[in-house]
Amino acid sequence: MHTRLTWICHGLTSANRSGRFPLDEPLEEKAIAETRAMAERLQRADRVLASPALRARQTAEALSLSALPDPLLADCNYGRWSGMTIADLQMQEPENLLAWMSNPESAPHGGEDLKQLAARAAAWMEPQSALGGHVVAISHATLIRTAILNVLQAPLSSFWLTDVEPLSVVRMTHNGSRWALRFGD
Repeated sequence: MHTRLTWICHGLTSANRSGRFPLDEPLEEKAIAETRAMAERLQRADRVLASPALRARQTAEALSLSALPDPLLADCNYGRWSGMTIADLQMQEPENLLAWMSNPESAPHGGEDLKQLAARAAAWMEPQSALGGHVVAISHATLIRTAILNVLQAPLSSFWLTDVEPLSVVRMTHNGSRWALRFGD
């Protein structure tokens, strides 16, 4: 069975702009307009799912998509770091930040480590491959990055070598036996 998966990263928030680990915050006004502008370029989907986070739900709404919430599409759980800036962490907890960025099984913030996040992305993708058709998933840069690594079978240390910007679109296909990245329209 052939499956097409279109990942859409939610639009820009104040956390993105300030380099802060996000809370459940809304999109910036400009991001809503930018999201609406890209709606006409989307292809018809058989299923649309979104992270339950406000920023993902607002992205779906601005795209005129009726998305079902799916907790597996949620952002990384940053634990006690939620709301903090990376600059603050570099000053206050440099060793913890370094541990988190260098060891995929480290979670000094008390939340999810990258290995757990990648397992969650893979667990979400597996049943999608069996359903076939075209699915649109509105999620977060962190989850999309781990999904890319899963497809490439790349080590989790590569997580930091991939950037997914707000409103990025990443396409994947499943041919019945494996996932692949798809480039182009």
